[in-house]
Amino acid sequence: MNLLENIREGLRSIAGNRLRTILTSLIIAIGITSLVGILTAIEGIQSSVDSSFAGLGANTFSIVARQDAFRRGGRIQRQDAPIDYFDAVQFKRRFPYGATIAVSSVVAGAAQAKFGSKKTNPNIQLTGGDDNYLAVKGFTIQNGRNMTPNDLTGARNVAIIGDEVANTLFEKKLDPINQVIRVSGNQYKIIGVLAKKGGFSGGGDDRIILIPLDNARALAGSQKLTFDITASVPTVSDQDEAVDEARGTMRLVRRDQLGQPDSFEIERADELAKETGNITGYLRIGGFGIGFITLLGASIALLNIMLVSVTERTREIGIRKSLGATPQRIREQFLIEAIVICILGGIGGVILGLGVGNLISSVISQGKGSFIVPWAWMGLGLVVCITVGLFAGIYPAVRASKLDPIDALRYE
Repeated sequence: MNLLENIREGLRSIAGNRLRTILTSLIIAIGITSLVGILTAIEGIQSSVDSSFAGLGANTFSIVARQDAFRRGGRIQRQDAPIDYFDAVQFKRRFPYGATIAVSSVVAGAAQAKFGSKKTNPNIQLTGGDDNYLAVKGFTIQNGRNMTPNDLTGARNVAIIGDEVANTLFEKKLDPINQVIRVSGNQYKIIGVLAKKGGFSGGGDDRIILIPLDNARALAGSQKLTFDITASVPTVSDQDEAVDEARGTMRLVRRDQLGQPDSFEIERADELAKETGNITGYLRIGGFGIGFITLLGASIALLNIMLVSVTERTREIGIRKSLGATPQRIREQFLIEAIVICILGGIGGVILGLGVGNLISSVISQGKGSFIVPWAWMGLGLVVCITVGLFAGIYPAVRASKLDPIDALRYE
């Protein structure tokens, strides 16, 4: 009996036990689904995160005050003093490097906007910003215009609203431009509507209302605002030099003493992206571990089923040996059966994992993530299937090949 006929015999045996083959393949498919599904979901989430950072721009950095206590040199340092309006304006004036600088401040993180009888949920972010804010933060105006110097210097009651705010208040039945809404007790005329951004931020960028910075300061009244400074340099290669210049300028503005640590923090967009990539790497390792444990259980189940198959086919093995089948051919037949069952389950598991992983990724990224086909993980899943088949089939195959033909023929 040659190898080709052995393969045919193995396939005939699988076809003759369809129910057991289907159930066994399902066990393997569940394990592969968990492996490929988790890794596909992680790849999809990473893709969404990369898209979000790409929208912000890899050549941007922000200057912020740390609001939580932090450890430096083994000692707990107190939180930084907030960056006030004077600090932000002075930095923008003094910064010598050619960069686009935006100054902003969040007036309310849970505001509610109203238009007639319509109103939003109290989850609107009311932000004061300048005319550079949209460009630096990666927003695109879908309808209307950006704020002008006249809007800023006159602290006019004008606003640019996010996509979700516009859909909630106007329901795509009315043009939002030049309509008047009420937010935090003030009336604002809408001059622009932002394009939908969504992404990994969970839609928070679509629930924003941007008003002129000085208008926001007046609205805050006695409330002490913290200002954020975001800068965008012409190219990524200029960022290192720009960050060093920004650190020196900000230390002068904040009057940080020589030898003392910075009273602020500079967050680079590319560093945030790298940090997120590192976290995703750990998630991949964890996902692979979970999938491996699931497959280990599936391989044990397959091993048990193959041992039952050897017991049921003892007389068949005896007949084949009496007709001249060598132990090697007997081993090949059972190994082929185990591997084919695993491959069938693996193909089904890869397809299911692809769908489940992309579904999870789409839900987390609010439908903004692209459809991911992780060829490497799919290939790994099929390789793991073959490995599982060898692992689960080798002991039953060896056991079958060592059966004595006379004892096997006597088996009832």
